Amino acid sequence: MSRRRITSLLTGLLLLASGPLMAAEYKIDTEGQHAFIQFRIQHLGYSWLYGRFNDFDGSFTYDEENPDKSKINITIDMDSIDSNHAERDKHLRGEDFFHVSKYPKARFVSTSFNDHGDGTATLKGDLTIKDATRNVTIDVKHVGHGEDPWGGYRRGFEGTTTIKLKDFNIDYDLGPASTYAELELSIEGIRQ
Repeated sequence: MSRRRITSLLTGLLLLASGPLMAAEYKIDTEGQHAFIQFRIQHLGYSWLYGRFNDFDGSFTYDEENPDKSKINITIDMDSIDSNHAERDKHLRGEDFFHVSKYPKARFVSTSFNDHGDGTATLKGDLTIKDATRNVTIDVKHVGHGEDPWGGYRRGFEGTTTIKLKDFNIDYDLGPASTYAELELSIEGIRQ
C-alpha cells in the first residue's frame, strides 16, 4: 500500500472517529445554583401559586454542528418541592399530590430536539411523575454560551411547558382553573 493511500486512510478514520466527539457533554450546574425548575398553578382561579424543586441533577449534550442531536436527562428529588409554605409543601408531598414516600423521584428524558435556527427549539421527551410517563413538549430558547471566569465553558437554555395534572394521576380538586401547571426551566451546564 502506498504512503499516500495510508495517509488518506488514516485521515478518513480520524474524521470518522471525530464525528461523535463534536457533541459536547454538559453537567447541569445545580451545585452552583445556576439551574432552576419552577412551577406555577392557579389557586382556585383567584391567584397564582409559585414554587420550585430545590434538588435535581442531570446532564445534556449539545453539538453546534448538528443541534438536532442534542439530548437531556434530568432527575428531580420530589421531596425538595418548595412553595414557600411548610404546611402546603407537606400536603404536596402527600398522597393527594406527589406521594413522595412511594414515588421519590421524577424524571425527564428527551426523545427529540428540533432546532429552529433562530435561537429557539422544540424539545420533546418523556416526563415521569409518580407512576405515569407522558410525552411533553418544551419550548426552548438558547440563552448563551462561552467561557466562564474559572476556566470552564458553559451553555444555557430556558424552557417552558404546561402539563395536565390528571395525566400524572394528580386529581385533587383545586377548581377548574387549576387543572394545569406551568413549568419553567432554566438550565446552565458546564462542559465536561
